[in-house]
Amino acid sequence: MSHTGTTSDRLTCAPSRAVRELGLKRVEFDLAVNLGLIRTVPDEGGGGPRVALAEIERLRSGDGFPDVLRDRVATVGTTEGAKLMGVAPTRFTSLARYGLLIPVKFYLNRYRTVVWLYLAEELRQFAAEGSHARLLTARRTPSEIRDGLKAGMDRRPRNWRGRHVGFLTRQAGDDPWARAAAVACLLDPADVADIVRDPRERTRLARCHPRLPAHGAPGSPTAELAETLMTASEPDEVAWFRADLAHTLEAARRHHPVADALAPAPQAGPDPLVPLPAPAAGPDLLVPPPSRTRSARATPGSGGRPAHAHGPHPSPQPAGLASPKAPAAGRMNPVVPHHRRPAR
Repeated sequence: MSHTGTTSDRLTCAPSRAVRELGLKRVEFDLAVNLGLIRTVPDEGGGGPRVALAEIERLRSGDGFPDVLRDRVATVGTTEGAKLMGVAPTRFTSLARYGLLIPVKFYLNRYRTVVWLYLAEELRQFAAEGSHARLLTARRTPSEIRDGLKAGMDRRPRNWRGRHVGFLTRQAGDDPWARAAAVACLLDPADVADIVRDPRERTRLARCHPRLPAHGAPGSPTAELAETLMTASEPDEVAWFRADLAHTLEAARRHHPVADALAPAPQAGPDPLVPLPAPAAGPDLLVPPPSRTRSARATPGSGGRPAHAHGPHPSPQPAGLASPKAPAAGRMNPVVPHHRRPAR
């Protein structure tokens, strides 16, 4: 359905137009949205997020636009990041693996090697912090970092997941099910099924599942490696995500329970919305009525049909039995066994 001409369309624009208006690349725009530098609004028609024209004007009127905005979303890899901080690439990698430098993005190159990217602005701030001088200028890496690296420590994937769940939660806004889905998407499906036992709730979470960064064709080795990086793996990290999912799920249940989850059990007996048929007039149906002559006529206006003809349809006549003649008004033919002929 087209929504052209709605109030929302006149006051907002699609991300593609916002990219052009702000002079950004699409990857820069997406990162700015994730970081909260560009505010978006939901589409009233159910589409993706949109950008208010007033927001674009706010950004364009800022000091140093567009260079300042570009600088805030600029990313660098290990080699360029090491130059910004004035350290060797090996020292930079050690600090990142120990968890002191938090990546904001990653991609897999042609050799399926993970390339981590960092915000240049954050690296400059880290290097300018006086308390970090020993980490950058000491001849040897501090012993606690060396011991951790010898044990195989690499917190880059975990730190990326922790940062990305924050991005997804911000995008979810006030929707409690979308916030729960933001946490669930970074857990193994088995963990999600263990926390969310109701299949209807899992279906609701699947509808709100956010879009994760795509890497390679679905099912390819590259995609499988990326999925591993985007799934919580360390025991304490998994426990944290599970606890967070349980907490956000409780909030979702309180505010917007899944349809039919709290539906009352069906009442016994006939459906109260269907009126019961009126009782048939005349004597007890189990007692055969006295013989009547052929001249007996139906009640005027009945059309020769029994008085209950406008009520529920009678059961169909069993196969092999002749249909009895139309009864007189206000009377019903007695139940006649199939091996006897009705009295004439």
